[in-house]
Amino acid sequence: MSEQIDKAPIRSVFYVSDGTGLTAEVLGHALLAQFPDLAVRQVRLGGVDSFERLYAAVDQVKCAAEADGVPPLVFSTLVHEEWAQALDALDCEFFDLFDLFLGRMENVLGQKSRRMMRDRDDVVAVCDFRARMEAINFALAHDDGVTDARLGEAEVILIGVSRSGKTPTCLYLAMQHAVKAANYPLIPEDFERGRLPRALDAVRDKLYGIAVAPQRLSQVRNQRRPGSRYAALDNCRWELDAARAIMQAEGIPCVDSTALSVEELSAAILKARGIKGCG
Repeated sequence: MSEQIDKAPIRSVFYVSDGTGLTAEVLGHALLAQFPDLAVRQVRLGGVDSFERLYAAVDQVKCAAEADGVPPLVFSTLVHEEWAQALDALDCEFFDLFDLFLGRMENVLGQKSRRMMRDRDDVVAVCDFRARMEAINFALAHDDGVTDARLGEAEVILIGVSRSGKTPTCLYLAMQHAVKAANYPLIPEDFERGRLPRALDAVRDKLYGIAVAPQRLSQVRNQRRPGSRYAALDNCRWELDAARAIMQAEGIPCVDSTALSVEELSAAILKARGIKGCG
C-alpha cells in the first residue's frame, strides 16, 4: 500500500474565480484536508474576469493534465455559467462551488439567481472586505510554520502541539474578524531543547498558546494516523506537558481549547490579546 502511495502522481489543483479565488481556496483546502495522503500541487487563479484570462486559465489546466498524467481538480467560483462550462469541458474534475449551492437555494427561495459578477469595490461587510481577504491569505501563507517571512505583521501567533486547533482558529480569526493570525507548531526538537523555535524570538510579544486535553488530542490524531506513536495517549500527554513547560518558562499565556468551540476560543484570544478585530 505504501509503495502505491509513494508512486502516485502529483495531482494539480486549481482554484479559479473572477474575484480573489480565496473562497474557492479556503473551501478546497478544507476538502483536501480529508485526504492527507494525496500529493497535490495547488494554484490559485484569481481575477478571471475577461475572455483572455479565461483562456489563460484553460491553457494552464490543459497543460497540467498533460504533464501530470491525471486530470487536475478544479474548484471554481466563476459566476458566468458559460465560463464554468468551458473549464468543465476539459480533462479535469470540475467542482462548481456556486452551482452546488445556488441550485438548491433557487429551489428553496423560489427565484432565479442573477449570477452577477461581484464588484469588489462595492462589497461592504461588517468590516472592510479587502482586510478580510488579506487576513485569510496571510493565515494560509503562515499555516503550521510554513514560512517565517512577514511574521512581524501578525496580530497574534498561535503556538501549540500538532492538531491542537491552531489552524481552524487562525482561519476563523481571519474570516470573521479580519485578524492577521499565524500559527507555529511546537515539535519534539523544541521539547528536547526546552525552548521556543528561534524564529519566534523576535515576535515573542505576539505569541499565544493553545492547549488541549491529552485524551482529546489522541482522539483527533487517531483520525489522521490511527494506531501511530504520534497518536498514542502517552505521547500526547508527554508533548502537551513539554509544551506547557516551555510556555510557562517563557511567560506565554495559554488557553485550553478542549471544551471551547472555535468561536469561543477566538473570542477568548481576542479579549486576552486586546485585539478589537471586527465582525
